[in-house]
Amino acid sequence: MAEDPDIAALTFEQALAELEKIVAELESGKAELERSVDVYRRGALLKTHCEGKLRAAQLQVEKIILGPGGAVGVESAEFA
Repeated sequence: MAEDPDIAALTFEQALAELEKIVAELESGKAELERSVDVYRRGALLKTHCEGKLRAAQLQVEKIILGPGGAVGVESAEFA
């Protein structure tokens, strides 16, 4: 499923804030059924967007390693 251009333009923080509002709206139980389905769909897209942003950030992280004799070094992190 292609990402919505509106969502693709959001930063992680913006997407997460909107996702939190959606969760609160759904948990309130006050939205009509059609509205609930629509915001749930948008929430799913926002969740996917946030996961992608986190994955990209993880790839940029370096991990500190302890080498022979206690020498400290840095290597690129590898994530599965």
